[in-house]
Amino acid sequence: MTSSKPLVGVIGGVGPLATAYFVDKVVRLTEAERDQDHVDLVVFNHASIPDRTDFVVGRSQEDPGPVMAADARRLEAFGADFLVLPCNTAHTFTEEIQQAVGIPLVSIVEETIAEARRRVPGLERAAVLATTGTLRSGVYHHALEEQGVTPLAPDEEDQALVMRVIYEQVKAGRPVELPVLEGVVDRLAQQGAQVVLLGCTELSVVAQDAGLLADARYVDSLDVLARATIRRAGARVRE
Repeated sequence: MTSSKPLVGVIGGVGPLATAYFVDKVVRLTEAERDQDHVDLVVFNHASIPDRTDFVVGRSQEDPGPVMAADARRLEAFGADFLVLPCNTAHTFTEEIQQAVGIPLVSIVEETIAEARRRVPGLERAAVLATTGTLRSGVYHHALEEQGVTPLAPDEEDQALVMRVIYEQVKAGRPVELPVLEGVVDRLAQQGAQVVLLGCTELSVVAQDAGLLADARYVDSLDVLARATIRRAGARVRE
């Protein structure tokens, strides 16, 4: 008997650890008393997708857009009713992915900003912690500005520190220098940031492991996307 529940297609592997954390979050955050209450997922953990930031900033000619578009088509052919992409930088290629399929792609960017505005009514200034590729693409900055929110980002020196945490520590499976990251956040708060959007799913890994989400200033994109996925799939979020 075929299930009537929506099937979620996950374009994963960007990066692999963030994808694993996303799936874990969906399972743990779903209010369920039995297996059948959980969300149906098909996960394509395609770790060999070309690096998104390297392409955006011009360090690589390998375009990840067509690869992710092809992955989206494969997930649609498998029977997915909607897609999620647990990577913020990859949302630079949202239009290309969406044009490749006839099913919707839930935007981690739109969902994260909506949560920030829900959490801080009248939000005026939001900091974005993300890869240089995400910042360069402007996906968060443009979306925030369209909603009347001033985006803030680390200066060049602090952005180098953020990238070190993302690439040399989280992606490399090494210990994270948490005080370094917290120092960047403190400096953004001094500039008037009311919330800090964790616009990189590797930073979501740090947030979960270090217990940062107890601090209401942090809006974690991976956590937000997991909750949005559960609701869209017709399940209930565990409170």
